[in-house]
Amino acid sequence: MDENNRVIGRIVNGVGLVAACFLMIGCASFEESGLPGSASSMARNQMMVVRQKPASFGYYRLTSLTRIYPDLEFFVKKLGVPDFLAETESEHQDYFILYYLKKRQAFACRSHLGRQHAIQFAGPYPITKRELEMLDGFRKRGVR
Repeated sequence: MDENNRVIGRIVNGVGLVAACFLMIGCASFEESGLPGSASSMARNQMMVVRQKPASFGYYRLTSLTRIYPDLEFFVKKLGVPDFLAETESEHQDYFILYYLKKRQAFACRSHLGRQHAIQFAGPYPITKRELEMLDGFRKRGVR
């Protein structure tokens, strides 16, 4: 009887763990969960082409970020869709660089610690000739 109770206890604990995972995932969309295979996990430490037609991963990622950061949405509506998006993170902050090749400008963005959905912008920064040639080459070759 004691052995049956232990087995049942293990099963209940396992089911509870699975339920807790589903509840955690349910609190955020899978895309922003950071779980393996999610857009946020695949975009970490990446440089992405942002192309609307056909839509690139970078474009999907940018539209996802504009839903999280309303200031970023306003910024993109004002300046237009960038050609490239770079994304990385540290412990509690996200960092993005938006590259506009025609204007030869880049803007840096970072999320604020403790202020959900807030983002800070810096720039414009000039894009060097070498950066421009490299990024334009990626864009022309269709690197995603």
